Amino acid sequence: MDGRRDLEIILRSRTPIVIIETRDEARILELLQSITIAGAVSEYLPLFRWTITDGLQRIDIALEPQPLNSGPGEVLKHIRAVSKPGIYVLLDFHPFLEDPVHVRLIKDICIRYREIPRQIVLISHTVKLPSELDSFSARFDMALPTEEERRKIVQRVADEYRNEHPGSRVQADSKAYEMLIKNLAGLTYSDTAQLARNAVLIDGAITKSDLPGVMQAKYELLNRGGALQFEYDMAKFSDVGGLSRLKDWLSQRRSVFRGDESAAHLDAPKGILLLGVQGCGKSLAAKATAGIFGVPLLRLDFGAIYDKYHGETERKLRESLNTADVMSPCVLWIDEIEKGIAGRGGETGTTQRVLGTFLTWLAEKNSQVFVVATANDINSLPPELVRKGRFDEIFFVDLPGKKVRASILAIHLTSRDQSLSNFEIEPLAEAMKGFSGAEIEQAVVAAFYAAHALKEDLKTHHILHEVEQTRPLSVVMREQIRALRTWADGRTVPSD
Repeated sequence: MDGRRDLEIILRSRTPIVIIETRDEARILELLQSITIAGAVSEYLPLFRWTITDGLQRIDIALEPQPLNSGPGEVLKHIRAVSKPGIYVLLDFHPFLEDPVHVRLIKDICIRYREIPRQIVLISHTVKLPSELDSFSARFDMALPTEEERRKIVQRVADEYRNEHPGSRVQADSKAYEMLIKNLAGLTYSDTAQLARNAVLIDGAITKSDLPGVMQAKYELLNRGGALQFEYDMAKFSDVGGLSRLKDWLSQRRSVFRGDESAAHLDAPKGILLLGVQGCGKSLAAKATAGIFGVPLLRLDFGAIYDKYHGETERKLRESLNTADVMSPCVLWIDEIEKGIAGRGGETGTTQRVLGTFLTWLAEKNSQVFVVATANDINSLPPELVRKGRFDEIFFVDLPGKKVRASILAIHLTSRDQSLSNFEIEPLAEAMKGFSGAEIEQAVVAAFYAAHALKEDLKTHHILHEVEQTRPLSVVMREQIRALRTWADGRTVPSD
């Protein structure tokens, strides 16, 4: 009802142009019809709808369709020529706003609005109004369904199912039902109804098994820009070798992040920055964070955000961050963040605006979005990002020690159905000194290939041979790693 009242106020405000950016076109048209039919505006105004396919039609009363003025120029000339007030809804008119003739026609209508109040309502998923028309316009943002409205939508879907299947009723697990209502937040009316049908109509029940599908479908509806990726492959912390301090830190904050009543007096954690040597488990830790919090994992791809057109990069970032807000509670993983916000040649101005947008969101967000940013090159990170307070903590992920190397080796052998009793784990871990977690895994993989070629079962000597043939990153990039460790000492928290 708040959305309806706001729209009524705008219609009564004598603003010549009303802009509504939405994908829920049907819902807006229903609101406009109900407002005009009820005579909610100061005087009754006829309501017209125009599309490029059907032309101009009156929709506030039932009339035989008589399409006319199908062209954009024709409909604007018609509106300018009529001598009676009216509301004209132009659907998907945004491509035609680049034509100077159309702009002038709209301006003529606006200038004469006090003589003849002909109101133009532009409805599309996006509307970029020419600057000369800005002073004549107002924007209306349709409020998303409240919790009570989402309940009514789900109930309506359940009633539809009962009508289609006489004698049956929708079976609902109470906890799953409440979670469904919560997970549908942030969607339009039509999208809410669509996902509710997906959950109900397949088996006539609302169960916990419906929730992952609802979240996946919700993500796909929201992420139309393609800059976010929904990560299905979440890890468990048992799959991560080492990182004991990081594990303890996250475990302590799990109940707070999930909103447990016992932790209501504590501030929700915002996020962490994982800095360290390549291949030492930063990305795996991001996946495991979502696993321990028990929430979806979204990955932000900065490469997909950057656009050659002015302003588009920032818009895509804002949309991606808004999607993360709507998907909350969730973990937002930004891999190699320095590549997105460090200097990109001639795009320094763009990257500064991207950084500003991201930092503003990070400081002001109220949603349950836990950010896990990873970085390899501290020299490329701007000081505004790493100063205290941006993230809850900055962890340094170093090359694993002997004990951690042994646990990583055991994890990779066990995951490949190998009995640890067949291997000399301690000597292998000693031989792998200076290896990253990724290099340990690759040594195991290469040893498997070698053993298979020899038609032998995997043994310690196969792995040891691959280790001896490998020059790890700690050797190849010794100077860079030493410099990174020097910087991190005293500035970050060791993850182990």
